[in-house]
Amino acid sequence: MGHDISGYNKAGEAIAYARFSMGNYNATILYSLLDANDFNAGVSGSGNISTFSIQQMEKALNDYKQLYDNGNSLSESDFLMSDLKQILDFLQNCLEIANKEGSVKVFFG
Repeated sequence: MGHDISGYNKAGEAIAYARFSMGNYNATILYSLLDANDFNAGVSGSGNISTFSIQQMEKALNDYKQLYDNGNSLSESDFLMSDLKQILDFLQNCLEIANKEGSVKVFFG
């Protein structure tokens, strides 16, 4: 079990991926940034798909930058920093597709 969160373009191609083990609390960071807590089933995602607009992805990335891109990496654990990098990459890739196509689909597995 674990959280496998994937972003897809309109052609159904995977364009973003984030993986968290079932015991990794940092998965909640991504759910929260996407305002998608309803898709968090505890030890994994709910298995559902949601479509996110450009505005929703911009907000998620802006919130990430305000909360986590503060230059205090020395106080953060390597484990958290690795997860934050994964989350940033996921959000940037999804926003790139949303900007091109108007939206992006995210699967919460």
